[in-house]
Amino acid sequence: MATLIPIILAGGKGERFWPVSRLARPKQFLCLDGSDRSLLQATADRLLDSANGWENIWVITASHLADRVREQLPDLPEANLLVEPVGRDTAPAVAWATLEVAQRYGDDALVGFFPADHWIADQAAFVQTLAAAADLAAAQGAIATLGITPTHAATGYGYIEQGEMAGTYAGISAYRVSRFTEKPDAPTAQGFIDSGRFSWNSGMFIFPAGVMIDQLKIHAPGLMQALLTEGVAAYPGLDKLSLDYAVMEHTDRAYVMPVTFGWDDLGDWNAVERLLKQPDAKNVDLATHVALDTEGSIVYAADPDEIVVTIGLEDVVIVRDGNATLVVRKDRTQDIKAAVKQIGAEDRFQHLL
Repeated sequence: MATLIPIILAGGKGERFWPVSRLARPKQFLCLDGSDRSLLQATADRLLDSANGWENIWVITASHLADRVREQLPDLPEANLLVEPVGRDTAPAVAWATLEVAQRYGDDALVGFFPADHWIADQAAFVQTLAAAADLAAAQGAIATLGITPTHAATGYGYIEQGEMAGTYAGISAYRVSRFTEKPDAPTAQGFIDSGRFSWNSGMFIFPAGVMIDQLKIHAPGLMQALLTEGVAAYPGLDKLSLDYAVMEHTDRAYVMPVTFGWDDLGDWNAVERLLKQPDAKNVDLATHVALDTEGSIVYAADPDEIVVTIGLEDVVIVRDGNATLVVRKDRTQDIKAAVKQIGAEDRFQHLL
């Protein structure tokens, strides 16, 4: 395959992993999968072969996180670090980064966008899939989306419906996208699973730079005009806009390639259990945990000298980090973001964010 230019999206807040994930150290900089590499470092590691080295890997991040990116990725060329002055969601990030890549490599450059906080189980299968998606993108002028084969009727993911088959690339089937659907309710999600035509939207995209630029000009003309006229200086005046809403739900260039490797978007603390739970263990202990009649729980303490004692608990998450403690039922972890928002509304709690 031609060299892929991977761009890692590393500006997220990771609020559902509070209090370990905070504004100055969001989850992409944490080691949450049992390894000694942060999620950002692991993402860069798995993209190195496809990029043919560090000189072709890019990262886009927020201004207050740039130094932490430099610290964790010392081999990343400084010119390949794009720093957004303010966060404006994924469409401006993809638009600006793609324009920068096209200026250096040309409109035919094959670009990939990858969130910095995902977990991938099978590196060989991942690399093979990237090669297949790059071939698809080059052959069809496609914006190729990696669709995750669903394992259950999740309501926290967007879904992609497969349309007509568009061929096989490196042994992997590709389809035109029939439609993108935002997070469905449980019965709708189950119907999607039962149909066999839907994948989870992974947020990973591969395309020729010129194709994405053209589609952004068609579907998000205001955004592109601002960036082409003012460059990054346009950011403060841009609306927050996701790539899915700006382009993917409207373009006729969208293709999906269902993948088979293990994947998790590490969306909240329950992901830690999915990755680290041992069959014979009652709990997932990332702390010195003394448990009396406690099971199905996740316990974390940042300080190894601290002890957490639980009695008679079931299906809870307990997280202790410095000056903050979180206790939440596992079925309510999606509400952590709302709690963080409530904390941020009071001046006296700003140091906890």
